[in-house]
Amino acid sequence: MGADVFFMDLTATSRENLPGKLERLITSAGINTILEENDLTAVKVHFGEQGNTAFIRPVFIRKVIRTIRKAKAAPFLTDANTLYVGTRSDAVSHIKTAVDNGFSYSSMDGAPLIIADGLLGKSETRVRVDLKQCSEVYIGSEIINANALVSVAHFKGHELSGFGGTLKNLGMGCASRRGKLAQHSNVSPKIKRKTCIGCGECAAHCPGEAIYLEDKKAYIIKNDCIGCAECIVRCPTASIKITWNQTIPVFLEKMMEYTAGVLQNKTGKGFFINFITNVAPKCDCLPYSESPICNDIGVVASLDPVAIDQASADLVNQQQALSNTVLTCNHKPGEDKFRGLYPEVDWEHQLAYAESIGLGSRDYNLVKIETKAYKNPGPHS
Repeated sequence: MGADVFFMDLTATSRENLPGKLERLITSAGINTILEENDLTAVKVHFGEQGNTAFIRPVFIRKVIRTIRKAKAAPFLTDANTLYVGTRSDAVSHIKTAVDNGFSYSSMDGAPLIIADGLLGKSETRVRVDLKQCSEVYIGSEIINANALVSVAHFKGHELSGFGGTLKNLGMGCASRRGKLAQHSNVSPKIKRKTCIGCGECAAHCPGEAIYLEDKKAYIIKNDCIGCAECIVRCPTASIKITWNQTIPVFLEKMMEYTAGVLQNKTGKGFFINFITNVAPKCDCLPYSESPICNDIGVVASLDPVAIDQASADLVNQQQALSNTVLTCNHKPGEDKFRGLYPEVDWEHQLAYAESIGLGSRDYNLVKIETKAYKNPGPHS
């Protein structure tokens, strides 16, 4: 018996606009079943990098917030800081970027913006999972501390995972900076000597005392590196680089194990939404957006994080692809759009592995929320 995944297309009428239809979708899918009065409810979103325009429109996130409030819970918007140096690598720039992109205390109906892993990405909680790749994972503390979790993900392509949806929004998006580095790399960062100015910022802030200066250049003692990635964001010349050496199958398995860590204390308290709109070929972490690979499809919601991503991938692959995009093959309905984008990525592996460790089911029942019919306007005056 498959999990229910509720689906709405993007048709609207004078009787019901899209935000109203979204409320009916998530209510039908069971958001109220995870919420109790006064629950501190983390609404995990991606605020979009500066310059990116593919992220979910704030008007829809506000409707999610208001629906949570109707259940007398207490919502807050959250995301964790990025591993790379950008406009969301510390809480100050992260919140400024969110506000610039339309997510603010006033526009979000009074829901505060709280960065899950703190000012510099070090506010983390270690969660023991004892799984194939990770014995323990590092999650932004405010995600763990929340009573309930609502993931609102933009479903699109992704360079490393094939696609990004609910599972990536949880496993990668909720990880602290240390956790993100652990998923992407199994060695310490590297220093670009040519641009290192020997300022000592990295050494001064290295909690493992793994960095030293010699001849006005910084060096990392690999065996002493604890993988916190603090040096990456401290470097004023962006000379400390991530070694992106993790193989894709291991990366996908680690990301699912981090998802397990996120949800470990959220049994019966997690709810998941995917917006299959603006289906860009790459992540919203980029400071630009490329043309979507297919027309907007709609929104899905479920209590099962695996089923919702499987359904979302299937809905995209059922589409006729748009022309004049970076997708150069697999355009026909039924052809694999994500393999067309990233032929080396077995995107299904993450779903199979997630199912195998008990995160949910790949089997699903798609339940469509029908559009309310037009009202009869009556005779014109």
